[in-house]
Amino acid sequence: MASFTNTETLTKVAKVKTILVSQPAPAQENSPYNQIIDKRKVTIDFRPFIHIEGVSSRDVRLQKIDITKFSSIVFTSRNAVDHFFRLAEEMRYTIPSTLRYFCQSEAVAFYLQKYVVYRKRKIYVGERTFDDVINLMRKYADENFLLPCSDVLKPSIPSTLDAAGIKWTKGVFYKTVISDLSDLRDVYYDILVFFSPSGIESLFHNFPDFKQNDTRIAVFGTTTKNAALSNNLRIDILAPTPENPSMTKALDDYIAMANKR
Repeated sequence: MASFTNTETLTKVAKVKTILVSQPAPAQENSPYNQIIDKRKVTIDFRPFIHIEGVSSRDVRLQKIDITKFSSIVFTSRNAVDHFFRLAEEMRYTIPSTLRYFCQSEAVAFYLQKYVVYRKRKIYVGERTFDDVINLMRKYADENFLLPCSDVLKPSIPSTLDAAGIKWTKGVFYKTVISDLSDLRDVYYDILVFFSPSGIESLFHNFPDFKQNDTRIAVFGTTTKNAALSNNLRIDILAPTPENPSMTKALDDYIAMANKR
């Protein structure tokens, strides 16, 4: 029976020694997680509970999508960027210099430089939210927009596009797939950290007999919180909040409290 839990009996709040973050390890050496490891003397492991798999060019054609018919592309993530250009290459589509790119954030726009010469392309960047991108798109209302995305798309994105009167097409260019975590069946962690409902789904897919017991659950965002609650999980650490705008800040504060004595 998978439980991931510290089997010690709790008296008040048990000390934290081990944490599993359901995401890939951060690339930078001085990440906030590494700072927690050094400061709090805890072990933090990283393991993606979900992963991305690209769909084939045949799958795209079955969606009745002809990427040559679009004059503008909307990117909400780096995954969308990668799989758009991957499929363009597979389809032997020579991307015209006139193509417009609308990016949700500077981070996505910066990543676009992996594939195009930034200063020679028509790139429009939102400040942070999808609404920022919509405001830019409204200036090109006659354009045909393609939204490369995964099979899991926030419902707010289609409704926002429709409400703005944008001519757009959804293209599922990659899928969110549950990772195989069977090797973790007998591994126990004091805290499990989740950032998406898909991570919660993966936990119960891999371990349908999971019992939380004394394991602390940390969640980021409202949708992840709701997924945890709907699966009868007790939420011990929540971010973002006014006090803890990031997950690492929330973890650091919790560990400081739990390990104080």
